[in-house]
Amino acid sequence: MSARIEDRGDRLIVWNGNAEKRGALTPELYEAIEEAMRMAEDPRIRAVILTSEGRFFCAGGDLNVLIERRKLSEAERRERVDGLHELVRAMRACPVPVIAAIEGGAAGAGLSLALACDMIVACEEAQFTAAYVKAGLVPDAGLTASLARLLPRPLSMEMCLLGRPVMAMRFAELGAVNRICAKGKALDEALMLSDTLAAGPRAAQGAIRQLVAQAYEAEEADQLDAERNAMAQAAGGDEAAEGIAAFLEKRKPRF
Repeated sequence: MSARIEDRGDRLIVWNGNAEKRGALTPELYEAIEEAMRMAEDPRIRAVILTSEGRFFCAGGDLNVLIERRKLSEAERRERVDGLHELVRAMRACPVPVIAAIEGGAAGAGLSLALACDMIVACEEAQFTAAYVKAGLVPDAGLTASLARLLPRPLSMEMCLLGRPVMAMRFAELGAVNRICAKGKALDEALMLSDTLAAGPRAAQGAIRQLVAQAYEAEEADQLDAERNAMAQAAGGDEAAEGIAAFLEKRKPRF
């Protein structure tokens, strides 16, 4: 089985099981991630974690598949890329936070998927590589947009033009990784992070992740309007009632 979903009650874990090919993308992984995004609509789900059963998070596209894809027309190749882009859009639209738990590293479209998540936990030995150029290819799945939001332009250019890996610690120093952990502990650290999220206000978290995501591209006036609308809705909700009461009563909120 190259991909599966583990339901832990209030959290979903999507396992990339393609260990023999360093977690290279498969149709089954696409389906599992998309299904997890749909399952996250259930109010009981508080977070989704993407991880791998092997020693590498995801090596991106399978080059043997890409060889076969060369036989297709350019229009057909665009359709195949659109399938990956729909996956990224589904992740961006998820109503709860999505966390990547990375062992080994993420390369190519695997890096794109990692950066499409809201937060990243990585083991200290993990490497992040925009490896496309080494195969004569260009980034997809939103990688250039994600790098532009996270990194200085010279480093984004170096990663994409040279295909050189960046170590997890360096990525963390630049703000692209949230937590660094010991080898083999990425999932444990991601679960602890999701524990904190699960104790928070689900609706407010969902609104916050959408506001933050769109802020990178929105005009300030439009972002102010979006924040106004989200605040007006949140202020009238049950979560705000509990959160304000807990603050005034000097107790932990029960969301």
